[in-house]
Amino acid sequence: MAVSVGSLQYVLEKGHDEDWFNSNLIVVFSVVAIFGFFFFIWRELTYRKPIVELRVLKNGNLRVGTILSFILGFGLYGSTFIIPLYTQSTLGWTAEDAGLLFIPSGIATAFMMPIIGKLLERGVKQQYLVAGGLIIFFLYSLWGYKILTPDTPSESFWWLLMFRGFGLSMLFIPITTLSLSTLHGKQIGEGAAFTGMMRQLGGSFGVAVITTYIAQKNMVHRVDLISKLNITDPQVQNRISMMQHGFMAKGMTPDMALQSAYKALDFSVTKQAMVLSYMDVFLYIGVLFLICVPFILLIKGNRDKKVDLSVAAH
Repeated sequence: MAVSVGSLQYVLEKGHDEDWFNSNLIVVFSVVAIFGFFFFIWRELTYRKPIVELRVLKNGNLRVGTILSFILGFGLYGSTFIIPLYTQSTLGWTAEDAGLLFIPSGIATAFMMPIIGKLLERGVKQQYLVAGGLIIFFLYSLWGYKILTPDTPSESFWWLLMFRGFGLSMLFIPITTLSLSTLHGKQIGEGAAFTGMMRQLGGSFGVAVITTYIAQKNMVHRVDLISKLNITDPQVQNRISMMQHGFMAKGMTPDMALQSAYKALDFSVTKQAMVLSYMDVFLYIGVLFLICVPFILLIKGNRDKKVDLSVAAH
């Protein structure tokens, strides 16, 4: 398992940089990951006392919970990855500024965690809390989709990330307690391990998929934007002329100023294409969470079982 998960992590983290399966190293690690998982599953299912009890996944709630944990990791780490990437590459922020941006989200999550715990102890159904968290995360993604521009001010992110923090607090513990609600004894620890692992794998998949998607979408949006730029269009000509005169005012020759104007226009198109790619990611992550809502409401919980928050926080 260590070999297979380690190989998979390498493939997901280095795949984009190595051009995925055009790299022999990525192919080798992918094969190792596949065979590693195959032999791991074979051994655990054939031995009388396996190290990891895979049969616990026969429990319906745990199966759904592991899938939700994967999706949570995908959305959580994906959105955590994309916002600093956007602010640094598009808005020109420093890494420190991008990191400080997440303080509101952390504060909101920390504030809500005890409240969520009290609600669970008083018998509020985990399904309702998880569904509410998914809806909040969808609205957060839609909000992010709406505010992203090449010049979005930092103030626009404050309430957005606070809102994200509230949504995440309704997902972390409730998803785990929902997954474990119909398990007993030793099965609870085994089930908690699965949800934790799937959350981490979801994050790795999320970062890998988003990185590849942004790189591909940048090219698509760039080509689309360039196709709409007609050199004979008076508005385009005026824009280039204004930039040319601006560069000439800084001491450039007319030819150099014209070349600089074209470069500035090309940079603007590239920047717009990047913003459109980030907007797409926000929208699709939100839709992914929204699709999960009706399935959550169909899950059966265990009303008679008291929630153990120490296990839920695993």
